[in-house]
Amino acid sequence: MTKTAKTISARSFLDRRVRASIENNIYRGARQSPTAVVMDRRTRRAALLAALLATVCCDAQLADLLGLGNVARDLTGALADHPLVKASSSITGDIVSSVSDVFSVPILQIARALGVDGSIPVLLDDNLVAHGDFISAEYMGGLGNEDVNLPLSGLIVKYGFPLERYQVHTADGYILSVFRIPRATPAPVVFLMHGLLASADDWVLTGRSSALAYRLADAGYDVWLGNARGNKHSRKHETLSPETASFWDFSWHEIGVHDLPAMIDLALNVSGARALKYVGHSQGTTAFFVMASLRPEYNDKVSLMVALSPVAWMTRTVSPPVRLLAPGQKWLHTFFAAFGLHEFLPDNGIMRVLRTLMCGTNTLAELLCGNALFLVAGFNLDQLNVTNLPVVFGHEPSGASTKQLVHYAQGVLSREFCQFDYGQQENLRRYGRAQPPAYPIERVSTPVSLVYSTADWLAHPDDVDELYARLGNVVDIHRVPHDKFNHLDFILAKDVNVLINDRLINFFSHF
Repeated sequence: MTKTAKTISARSFLDRRVRASIENNIYRGARQSPTAVVMDRRTRRAALLAALLATVCCDAQLADLLGLGNVARDLTGALADHPLVKASSSITGDIVSSVSDVFSVPILQIARALGVDGSIPVLLDDNLVAHGDFISAEYMGGLGNEDVNLPLSGLIVKYGFPLERYQVHTADGYILSVFRIPRATPAPVVFLMHGLLASADDWVLTGRSSALAYRLADAGYDVWLGNARGNKHSRKHETLSPETASFWDFSWHEIGVHDLPAMIDLALNVSGARALKYVGHSQGTTAFFVMASLRPEYNDKVSLMVALSPVAWMTRTVSPPVRLLAPGQKWLHTFFAAFGLHEFLPDNGIMRVLRTLMCGTNTLAELLCGNALFLVAGFNLDQLNVTNLPVVFGHEPSGASTKQLVHYAQGVLSREFCQFDYGQQENLRRYGRAQPPAYPIERVSTPVSLVYSTADWLAHPDDVDELYARLGNVVDIHRVPHDKFNHLDFILAKDVNVLINDRLINFFSHF
């Protein structure tokens, strides 16, 4: 028997054993409690998927070889014995929220078995903790800033700018909010697109003198701020409710194929311009490369694309949530769907475990690591304006689907920039092939500027080099001259004017 055959055979045996264990636990729990309701088929399937995620998350490696067999059995028992699961005939968001703590220990064990915990970056070192009182005092000093509670529209008006707000419908029915800082006379149009878990608020959070939206308006541009489906400004649909699974069935693929084209067309139609300049951060760059690859007609509508922390290839990313999700990415979409985990909720069990791994449990951990953005993207204390953190925390994170994170995690193992992997059978139905197709990045003809840093958790320099090599239209590639400059520093850094904005505005003048 070949090694592959042995692996499949052993896994099949393990799967059968886990299935039997789950069903025994389910029925034993039902018999022991006369008031317990026997789990319906969907609930049993969800519990099974949870265990299988734990046991088969290493793809071709057997879970027992990594010591995960006990993890799966512990998880199975915890789920089966949980009173809310016993008493319910369907998995709901409320139940999953309550049960989420069950996953904390198994997630830690899985992480360690995979070697993930050894490579998880530490956000709070001893030096930071030693200065905790000073940092906390700075943070407390910023709590009185009225910008903490002002909405985006209130912030823009407060700082003396005119404001227009639009709603645009996508081809698949999502209703997106787009904000504009207009000019009294026709002016060059700039479109700003936020990153993962974020919103248009990102571009104004550093205040009047350094926020990119304000800097561009001061420089004479007609500034448009986009919002992807699912964030706090774009939680509407023509027929679907955000309370339903169907509303959240999207990744950054749909943002690129539907959202960006709708918002760009709106900006051009209202302004009367023939083309615009585009600035994307993080996911805002990913969505652009999707759009320009699959809807190449939009290349002519963008005269220049500036990619701040460009994210396409994800092979070398060090972001702990993305890397932790990567080994089980083939199961995650089904797993999340079975449990009703469609919207990414920042305060879930997995994120709490990561917060403990990366930050500890001290007061400073709650302050600096309580925000999901920092757990996903990291932070750089050298450039972190702690006094302004209350403003940032008052506006972000802004919402996303779990499918967006899963799609990024898929890129870690596939080593490609491809469409969503639904598994072989569904891929055949959707794409006519067993594997998801790669994005034809060579179709991107818009002039592109790539701006990256060496300490970025999500956009590793080697992955940016891969993107650079694949694109045939890069007119500028620039490494930020700061060794600790991180993913969020592109929009939130103390020295964002010097390190990002001044150069960007000057570069604009050449296009």
